[in-house]
Amino acid sequence: MKNKLNSKADMQLAAELIRDSRSMIAFTGAGISVESGIPPFRGPEGLWSRYDPQCLDLDFFHSHPKESWTVIKTIFYDFFGKAEFNQAHRVLADFEAKGLLKALVTQNIDNLHQMAGSKNVLEFHGNSQKLICPHCKKIYLPQEVNLDVLPPRCVADKQILKPDFVFFGEGIPEEAYRRSIEAARKADVVLIIGTTGEVMPAAMIPTEAKRAGATIIEINTEPSNYTNNITEIFLQGKASEILLKLEDLIQRN
Repeated sequence: MKNKLNSKADMQLAAELIRDSRSMIAFTGAGISVESGIPPFRGPEGLWSRYDPQCLDLDFFHSHPKESWTVIKTIFYDFFGKAEFNQAHRVLADFEAKGLLKALVTQNIDNLHQMAGSKNVLEFHGNSQKLICPHCKKIYLPQEVNLDVLPPRCVADKQILKPDFVFFGEGIPEEAYRRSIEAARKADVVLIIGTTGEVMPAAMIPTEAKRAGATIIEINTEPSNYTNNITEIFLQGKASEILLKLEDLIQRN
């Protein structure tokens, strides 16, 4: 396995690769938002240890909309809706602003990358901070909807609104999938941040980039499915701490 201790040489090399990259992308998962107070879905402290994942099954949602919406409101609007971006989100937004980061592929649905200032965000699983009418496709922001009355309905046709993210049993948004694959195949460097690489098909994005010749830099608190397979530089620790150090090294050089 790659050296678990972050040597100065590894940090310096990662900073140089980022600084000199021409088509770097980032691939982020739940771990980057943990420092914003958003727990992952899986694991002993994950949301599915407290809530039944059935609430996000597409068929269950359609047949039991009020029951699903009761849990959805608690998780994504009472809780997630109050979260704020952290320094890891901010550093990635700054990398993009400086032309170092060309695209950001995220599995997260919390909207924190956009809140931090990232522009080219490819949301593989959609965005919880948008609601969509399945019938007329009208998009609503959460604050435009009365979530005290469940399930919320479209003002135009009274259809039940659905959070605009991917439910179990639902396909990946076609455009996000296509653009993510294109970005991966063009990338010369990939920053993997806060993801175990377990959720398919999203998990194939870094592998697709590696196959096309990209260098893989991984930032995770623990080794992932990528670490021993495609990662070339493994930087172990919290996303914000590692990214702040990298940002400092890039600015110094």
